[in-house]
Amino acid sequence: MRGRDDAPTDGARVDAPTVADRARMAELAMQFRPALQRYFLRRRLTREDAEDAVQEVFARLSRRAGLASIDNIEGYLFETAGSVTIDHQRRGRVRAHDRHDAYDDERHGFADFASDRLLQGRQELQIVLAALRELPERSRNVFILARLEQMRHAEIARRLGISVSTVEKHVVRALAHLTLRLGEARR
Repeated sequence: MRGRDDAPTDGARVDAPTVADRARMAELAMQFRPALQRYFLRRRLTREDAEDAVQEVFARLSRRAGLASIDNIEGYLFETAGSVTIDHQRRGRVRAHDRHDAYDDERHGFADFASDRLLQGRQELQIVLAALRELPERSRNVFILARLEQMRHAEIARRLGISVSTVEKHVVRALAHLTLRLGEARR
């Protein structure tokens, strides 16, 4: 029986695998692939990462000669899977993989910066600014705090000494006025 120190963790080749090792590898893949996938999923890897981790287990085993002679092959497989899990977690911490979004054309694609779109945007901004100036001072201040400064309604109410309901009414009034002015300008 082989001990913990025999599990290949650094990917170094021990010896070239034999024909018997390759045959045993195929058997092991058929027998243990589903169990290894469940093992990795229970350790909170995504389905894609779990499949990659299973592949890594078999890749590490393929670099090891004498596979056919291991007494407790199931224990050896799952010990190797444990090493793969630890390596995956280390890489995740270093790369902060879970805090990155995949590239998506819809979200990350380039905006249309055609000159007519820029001109239209500037004109609409001027309409919004003029409409804001038309609002009563209290409604304008509440709207700016809520939408531009992104303050919570309760905080605005406390800061201005008014009720949350009054804050909501000012925001609704301001939105209605801005929508009206933009709608008029688009006709």
